[in-house]
Amino acid sequence: MTLRADLEIIHDWITPRAKVLDLGCGDGTLLAHLQQRHNVSGYGLEIDEKNIATCIRAGVNVIHTDLDAGLADFEADTFDYVIMTQTLQAMHFPERLLDEMLRVGRQGIVTFPNFGHWPNRIQLALGGHMPVTRTLPSEWYDTPNIHLCTIADFERLCEQKGIEILERSVVNRKHNKTLLASKLPNLFGEIALYRIHHP
Repeated sequence: MTLRADLEIIHDWITPRAKVLDLGCGDGTLLAHLQQRHNVSGYGLEIDEKNIATCIRAGVNVIHTDLDAGLADFEADTFDYVIMTQTLQAMHFPERLLDEMLRVGRQGIVTFPNFGHWPNRIQLALGGHMPVTRTLPSEWYDTPNIHLCTIADFERLCEQKGIEILERSVVNRKHNKTLLASKLPNLFGEIALYRIHHP
């Protein structure tokens, strides 16, 4: 099974035999991969019924839930890692969900599209309209993204909440690292990946 490059980065951050919770797990690709290659155990949380059916066929434990309702069904420190890929910006209460991630998991892994990427800035500054890019392809009126943020925004929130950033990777749309993104991540990074915890 071949993973997308961003999911490979996440795979490399997770230790074998860990307990994992994947928020907005989609079709379960990452969890299935982690089960096969890292012998992890855990659950995916997903709202889309088609994705849930795909998870079940792949042997992934999945729970039908709305993440905006929180993670009250899970006790503190139940998981080694709580993962949320490309989901934070679609949540009504992203700050609260970050708190919940780090309550039920010892570490959190979060990925999101960087709204500070230079094409977004140009479309706003010169075009005067919400950006439509390869990473953010929807129009403002039909986008699932309701809380877009930049790398600087996310890191400021972590600082305010006392969340320690253990690792960061900034990649392009094809999930490859570039020299420009490593030097000026908030300007040239399209997608940000973070491994975080509460010290």
